[in-house]
Amino acid sequence: MSVEVPEAKQVLRIADDYGLHLTSHEVDAMLIFMADMKRSYDDLDQLPEPIAPATNPRDPGHRPSEAENPYNAWCWRTEIVGAADGPLRGKRVAVKDNICVAGVPMMNGSRLLEGYAPAVDATVVMRILDAGGTIVGKAACEDLCLSGSSHTAKTGAVRNPRRPTHSSGGSSCGSAAVLACGDADLALGCDQGGSIRIPASWSGVYGLKPTYGLVPYTGIFPLELTLDHCGPMGRSVGDVACLLAVIAGSDGLDPRQVDLRTDDYVGAVRNADARGLRIGVVDEGFGHPESEPVVDATVREAAERFRKLGAAVARVSIPMHRSGYAIWATILLEGSTDLMFRGHGMAFNWQGLYPVDLLNAFSRGLGSRPNDLAETGKLNLLMAEHVQRGNQRRYYAKAQRLRPRLREAYSAALREFDVLLMPTVPFRATRLPSPGCSFEDTVARARDRIDTNTGPLDASGHPALSVPCGLADDLPIGMMLIGRHWHESTVLRAAQAFAAATDWTAA
Repeated sequence: MSVEVPEAKQVLRIADDYGLHLTSHEVDAMLIFMADMKRSYDDLDQLPEPIAPATNPRDPGHRPSEAENPYNAWCWRTEIVGAADGPLRGKRVAVKDNICVAGVPMMNGSRLLEGYAPAVDATVVMRILDAGGTIVGKAACEDLCLSGSSHTAKTGAVRNPRRPTHSSGGSSCGSAAVLACGDADLALGCDQGGSIRIPASWSGVYGLKPTYGLVPYTGIFPLELTLDHCGPMGRSVGDVACLLAVIAGSDGLDPRQVDLRTDDYVGAVRNADARGLRIGVVDEGFGHPESEPVVDATVREAAERFRKLGAAVARVSIPMHRSGYAIWATILLEGSTDLMFRGHGMAFNWQGLYPVDLLNAFSRGLGSRPNDLAETGKLNLLMAEHVQRGNQRRYYAKAQRLRPRLREAYSAALREFDVLLMPTVPFRATRLPSPGCSFEDTVARARDRIDTNTGPLDASGHPALSVPCGLADDLPIGMMLIGRHWHESTVLRAAQAFAAATDWTAA
């Protein structure tokens, strides 16, 4: 496939789309110049594309049977064995299915990528294998990661291992479910609005959204370049710290990584205690219209346990937290639509690594079968296009201009406190919609204001960890701990102190 010189009628059609009026003389002149400009594309076609080959031997794996996959949490099973030694030796790691693993099929929850297998490993996958981990499969995720529940993936709904009639949370639904049922020891998730922390909360595991840029996003299907986060999930704080230590740090390929600072995360949870920590309980994280009283009460009780562990606990008001949802939601809606549906999964004006095979596969899928988009994708596309046709990009620009104010609102509180605390999700896991349910039910369950508390922290870029802190009717409740930028160690220390002193399943 190569670039062709257009015909006159094609130039006129493009000009008309932009409201340009060209004379026939101008069109003829442009065609001459375009023929010359085409030479650069011809030369580029002759240059080999640099591809880093996967170094670990691997079988492409298989789609799991129902017997292997009782909660539908896996979309693909593999066994890619890493280095003979390292901090993850013997650990079974699940990889969210928007993360590239060379030679292994990847769908990102969508039929638009059906049949695609990446040519390269994402940086985080290479680091896991180099650290001795074994990749045991691709965990299912929501269709293009555009849902906070667990029912839009084209491989089918992911069921909550604690109550299979209910959602496991999204979009990293499979990552949380395979941990909760014991099929994996560690998992990778990605988070643009809560997609690590929501499923961690609803499935009763730990999930950390690191500081923006701490973990390289290279080789991962992006959603919104200014909101993309990748992070660790596990059944213990120690496991989360261990995986973070492996995947954190610059890879020299991701422009999201600016002035980052790493720390001794494993050391932070060793013999951790809460004495001397200052915990700020954020008023605005509680009492939303959608909040369940049992969730608010359970998280407040968890905060009081910190006091008994020697921490100083006090209420703090961050009014901007309630405005943060609108700021974040506007950035996500318009930014993700532009990146995925206009940019076909990649943006211009960006110096990161471009996975050309992924871009091509998604572009073909979107162009040939747009009606296979999930209902959530169709809704986002139409709403964002409507807003921008009437208002250009004014609202996206305004949200980005307000973003520093939101970031500073949390940072100001974190100058008074070491950690901020609130519910991860204002309510417990919801019942999965029945197969074949209406458009309205499908979209409502995917949205449901699940990300009221989590979304603003993606816009601010602060690290945030969901910690299981109780059960109600056997449905887990998550407490979110938020730290200063690059201070994951403090958040992990607080979480470990709480976990070591608390049996959340009996709470």
